Amino acid sequence: VILPMCVIRRMDAVLEPTKQTVLDTRKMLDEAGITEQRAALCDAAGQAFYNTSRFTLRDLKARASQQQLKADFEAYLDGFSPNVQDILENFEFRNQIPRLSRADALGTLIEKLTSPDIDLSPAGLDNHGMGTVFEELVRRFNEENNEEAGEHWTPRDAVKLMAKLIFLPIADEIESGTYLLYDGALGTGGMLTVAEETLQELARQHGKQVATHLYGQEINAETYAICKADLLLKGEGDAADNIVGGPEHSTLSNDAFPSREFDFMLSNPPYGKSWKTDLERLGGKGDIKDPRFVTQHGGDPEYKMITRSSDGQLMFLVNKLSKMKHTTRLGSRIAEVHNGSSLFTGDAGQGESNIRRWIIENDWLEAIVALPLNMFYNTGIATYVWVLTNRKPAHRQGKVQLIDATQWFKPLRKNLGKKNCELSEEDIARICEAFLKFEESEQSKLFPNAAFGYWKLTVERPLRLKGIDPERAYSAKEIKALKETAERADDAPPVIRKIHKKGTAADLLCGLFEITIGGKPAVVEYEPDPELRDTEQVPLLEDGGIEAFLRREVLPHAPDAWYLPGSVKTGYEISFTRYFYKPQPLRTLEEIRADILALEKETEGLLGEIVAGGPR
Repeated sequence: VILPMCVIRRMDAVLEPTKQTVLDTRKMLDEAGITEQRAALCDAAGQAFYNTSRFTLRDLKARASQQQLKADFEAYLDGFSPNVQDILENFEFRNQIPRLSRADALGTLIEKLTSPDIDLSPAGLDNHGMGTVFEELVRRFNEENNEEAGEHWTPRDAVKLMAKLIFLPIADEIESGTYLLYDGALGTGGMLTVAEETLQELARQHGKQVATHLYGQEINAETYAICKADLLLKGEGDAADNIVGGPEHSTLSNDAFPSREFDFMLSNPPYGKSWKTDLERLGGKGDIKDPRFVTQHGGDPEYKMITRSSDGQLMFLVNKLSKMKHTTRLGSRIAEVHNGSSLFTGDAGQGESNIRRWIIENDWLEAIVALPLNMFYNTGIATYVWVLTNRKPAHRQGKVQLIDATQWFKPLRKNLGKKNCELSEEDIARICEAFLKFEESEQSKLFPNAAFGYWKLTVERPLRLKGIDPERAYSAKEIKALKETAERADDAPPVIRKIHKKGTAADLLCGLFEITIGGKPAVVEYEPDPELRDTEQVPLLEDGGIEAFLRREVLPHAPDAWYLPGSVKTGYEISFTRYFYKPQPLRTLEEIRADILALEKETEGLLGEIVAGGPR
């Protein structure tokens, strides 16, 4: 109730100076028989919205009966323009009015919000301050209801960092013109607002004039309503029209901008949250045909980038990548927040790994920044900012930068939810400096793209059974029977399942072994033993590739092993821990000895006291 009432009061205060002008314009248009009145009424109001009822909230304070107040308040709400009606509908505010009226609370609420003590007019609180009020109310109410406020609000310090990471590298290349900004997990819209302000400021500093158009999509009806209201109150009516939201508008299953491409994109998608409903709407994992998530790559005409249904955060990133501009000089730049699972979850060939592979092999990933713990309001887990572009500068091409910013923060004097620290302006500047320098340091590591890739392959060993004929091939039916009756043994002969024609070349690592049958050489395949089957991960940067790895790491321990070339899958994972791990130095013997002697001195005489029954 408080959130929508704050929005209504702010709109009421903004419209108060032009109220009579709007009423006069409405009367004139009605008398002239003009039915399409929206543009004229907006012009009269001087805003992107209006209210044609004869009331203001101040007028409603003096109602004697709750019944009259309820009727007049509903008439007041009905007077708002269609874009505000959309906001009220998503707040589901009209459902609350009867309850407020019965509790005799509607008049009290209106009186409180219109009192001089709470000045929500533009003179008392600017647009930025009002936006902060909205977001703080969202955080507090969701926190009290034990909901995930962080889904709706990303801390401003993190947003400022993200905006600078996408704009600073191309600050000198920004030209006068129009730029489109997009957030597919919009929340209350703060990320787009900060990004717009950052771009405008950089353009001014470089003597350029830029126009920005904001686009966004948000599934949560209440936060969508706040975002749209915030934009309307700032006078950005066109931007408000480009914001799509509500429960039926999920970014993953109902893309609102399928044909749009954007210059700059930012998001903090929900992580660790199921997207099973979206998956079903898209046709189920096996039947998804959405070109955002099924593409051509690595020789696969249907390369699938579909994550497990329990966590869809990487799907939001794929959605953005499908909206990149490929024909402009600057292309597109993206910053998105993820938790650690996006770095390594998913085996080779699975959705998450396929997404990382698609991104890195296309050379779109510029950098990943590890943020301090406890940065967000609803979680203390590790979070990372991914920075991507399809226009890497020459010195970054073929490389990825990892930045460990976990120790660059300022503690908060008082916790906000789970957030106990923030990025100061100095911390943000330090991170951006490390990013722009693109040099090796203790907190910045540079890697070739292939450093994150690996081949995953299946390694087989032959089935060895006692009492078999080592010079004949067994059929599948015979082998099945032998498995049930014969005894396995390491020194038993391997079971042959196929004898190849004369002239077939032996290839031990691929399972083609040369043996002697009836005194003549022959090339055979052995039946693999499923109990001895294993998998290996071979780095893409392995000298000599898969075969060199197997000769060094596998054959010395299992000389009869081979791998299946058809089983090889390419995967990608990124391990921050591996690259930035700092082992704690072992204590010296002198330190350990000193501790032992101190303990001995501390406990001296204690045993005697215990045995004697206490001190004497």
